[in-house]
Amino acid sequence: MTYPDRFSLSGKVAVVTGSTKGIGKAIAKCFADAGAKVVISSRKEDACAEVTEAIKADGGEALALPCNISHKDQLQSLVDTTLETWGRIDVLVCNAAVNPHYGPMAEISEEAYDKIMNTNVKSNLWLCNMVLPQMAERGNGAIIIVSSIGGLKGNDKLGTYGLSKAADMQLARNLAVEWGHANIRANCIAPGLVRTDFARALWEDPEANKRAIASYPIGRLGEPEDISGVALLLASDAGSFITGQTFVVDGGATIGGGRYS
Repeated sequence: MTYPDRFSLSGKVAVVTGSTKGIGKAIAKCFADAGAKVVISSRKEDACAEVTEAIKADGGEALALPCNISHKDQLQSLVDTTLETWGRIDVLVCNAAVNPHYGPMAEISEEAYDKIMNTNVKSNLWLCNMVLPQMAERGNGAIIIVSSIGGLKGNDKLGTYGLSKAADMQLARNLAVEWGHANIRANCIAPGLVRTDFARALWEDPEANKRAIASYPIGRLGEPEDISGVALLLASDAGSFITGQTFVVDGGATIGGGRYS
């Protein structure tokens, strides 16, 4: 097998949550370009349809399946419909996440705390548990959880979000241990500050943007496409001996000494 072939996802089916914009959309398009059949999923049906049609227009295969990951029944429907349509799920990317609280943990409400932890951690576990058995039957599969460098650093504004993202890193490690015998790999990607709608409040503020760039050795913020190449490595045969790891993709932020992320 040539090296380009090792990065191919031809014949594989990938489900990507939160894939109608930002990092999730970039990953989905990358996977489709690599030959995968891709399930586009987020809460909004029209947004799912738009991205799906764009992938098809570029010659890829995609299926729009709206899903609110906070609802377990919708997660099960996402998995069941994918299996009914395409018969398998080879790659699962848990990308969808929320952060309803920006400020110290001392000020967070119980409702906001529960929403962050339930959506960013518990929903990922439920979805993985729904997908993993059919991967195990075939003896192959890849789980990718999009975490954040917020899970590696203390932060006075994003503490609970960081707590959930640190938990996602441990979730990947646990899944790697529990399912490695079935040749299933589980890994995390921890992006730094990426120019997405999700992080708009961080990069649109001129002062915050200036401080962030100053703390990134590479001298710029990330773009969604900067994350998709790592996801392709972890999803493909090129990453077949990588599991239980967290890949930091942050322009050097975590080694640059800045606290803004």
